[in-house]
Amino acid sequence: MLSEEGATLLLQGLCTNTVVRFLDLKGNNLQAAGAEALGQLLRQNKSIQSLTLEWNNLGPWEDAFAAFCGALASNGALQQLDLRNNQISHKGAEELALALTRNTHLQQLDLRWNSVGLLGGRALVNCLPRNRTLWRLELAGNNVPGDILRAVEQAMDHNQERQTTSRENRARTHVLSKEVQHLQEEKSRQFLDLMETIDKQRKEMARSSRASAACVGQLQEALNERHSIINALKAKLQMAEAALALSEQKAQGLGELLATAEQEQRSLAQRQAKEHRLEQQEAAERESKLLRDLSAANEKHLLLRNQVDELERKVRAQQEQLFLARQELTNTAAELKIRAVQAEERLELEKKRSRQSLEDVEQLRAKEVEHVTRHLEESERAMQERVQRLEASRLSLEEELSRVKAAALSERGQAEEELIKAKNQVRLEEQQRLAHLEEKLRLLAQARDEAQSACLQQRQTVADAQARASQLSLQVEGLRRRLEELQQELSNKDQEKVAEVTRVRVELREQNGRLQAELTAQEALREKVAALERQLKVMAGDHREALLDRESENASLREKLRLKEAEIARIREEEAQRASFLQNAVLAYVQGSPLRALSPQK
Repeated sequence: MLSEEGATLLLQGLCTNTVVRFLDLKGNNLQAAGAEALGQLLRQNKSIQSLTLEWNNLGPWEDAFAAFCGALASNGALQQLDLRNNQISHKGAEELALALTRNTHLQQLDLRWNSVGLLGGRALVNCLPRNRTLWRLELAGNNVPGDILRAVEQAMDHNQERQTTSRENRARTHVLSKEVQHLQEEKSRQFLDLMETIDKQRKEMARSSRASAACVGQLQEALNERHSIINALKAKLQMAEAALALSEQKAQGLGELLATAEQEQRSLAQRQAKEHRLEQQEAAERESKLLRDLSAANEKHLLLRNQVDELERKVRAQQEQLFLARQELTNTAAELKIRAVQAEERLELEKKRSRQSLEDVEQLRAKEVEHVTRHLEESERAMQERVQRLEASRLSLEEELSRVKAAALSERGQAEEELIKAKNQVRLEEQQRLAHLEEKLRLLAQARDEAQSACLQQRQTVADAQARASQLSLQVEGLRRRLEELQQELSNKDQEKVAEVTRVRVELREQNGRLQAELTAQEALREKVAALERQLKVMAGDHREALLDRESENASLREKLRLKEAEIARIREEEAQRASFLQNAVLAYVQGSPLRALSPQK
């Protein structure tokens, strides 16, 4: 029982309030001023979700109630509104309908025990398709017809289902967003782990590169020392040759025998030096050649592997083609059988039927026989062409396989010869290196006798030479192992190639046998088709005379059919006219009946 002034003061104070969620003003006899204050509250307040205005007097004041409805249209927080027993007329209901078309947050509206009536109910029903949030609307005690109440219930059910689906969609989107966030976190974690592993791999690669650089530097130093040793040996050889020349000059007076012996010794020494140089050059060339041959063998192996893969693909393609050809043959055979059965059934039916349909049946049979014969000829030509293509491809594949096998055998022989040569060269080089080391040790012993001060240096050089010899022996053993592995790989690959070739040959033989069986089946089918054609020709000759007799009867029957069709068309037109007359009469009766004023407009 608040007064209008107290209610307006209370509502003005609540305009700026942000805490109150539920407001109950039941039984306060609010009128025009109260309705305006409520409109101002709905415009300014953004926190009230439930407003109860039962047992007030807001409906008779149309302008104030219109302002209240305009504020309700722009409000975005109110979800429940109770307007029971407020004397709301059909005009107030129309204002509420306009507000509901623009409001997108109100979910429950109670208008029981007012004076909405038929017009107000229609206005509310017309606004509901444009409002998708309101799922509860009470209109009991308003003199609203039952069909409008049912329409309101249907609209509310539809909106309620839409609300439930929207809530489910929100829940699903929330769950999906959580899953996406979890996946993103996992991906970020995996990315960090991957970056750590990449950093570790980079560090390991840097370490290995440094180690390889150090090894390369050591090898370069060993090569430089070996070149210096070779130069020293060459200088000593030159000094020895000079000493020999001096001794030869001093010993010229000893006689022609000594001169000839010395000349032979010089020639032998020169030949040995030349042979030694040539052998070193040949060894270097052979090493480079072996490396090139190994690379070429690897490339050829890759090419052969590619060729084998291509051959496998071609074999698969041929298998697919053969499978398709088999399917086509089976389909054609089935079609021929079905058509033969159909032809026999049609012949039996034609014998039982009257002679009126003999002409049409004969024409259909002739067309089918022509179609079958054309189809058979086309399929036979296509199969012959496919068989020829498959035989040509088989021959080409066998030739390619023979060429590949011959190339592989020749390459294997060359590789074995090169391996044997490489082994011999390595042995010779080891012997030469051992001889050089022995000479070096002898020279070191002589130098130790000559100068005790250089003894330590000579010992160090001997130790270095022994270490290099061990390294060289280890390298030679590694090369031997590598060559043995390569030889084993080549043998395995040759075995695999031979197995593949045998398998392909077996498959081609099986395919040829199947094709021959299919060709025999086609020949049998051709014979059957020829027998059927002969039977059809005999039957066609028997029935031609009867067909000529029935042509006149068919013409008369066609004329009768044409007359019957004209009569049926006339009857249909009369029935259509009667139906249109009946429809017009029903529409006129409905338009003139008193129920039309109460039915909703469509």
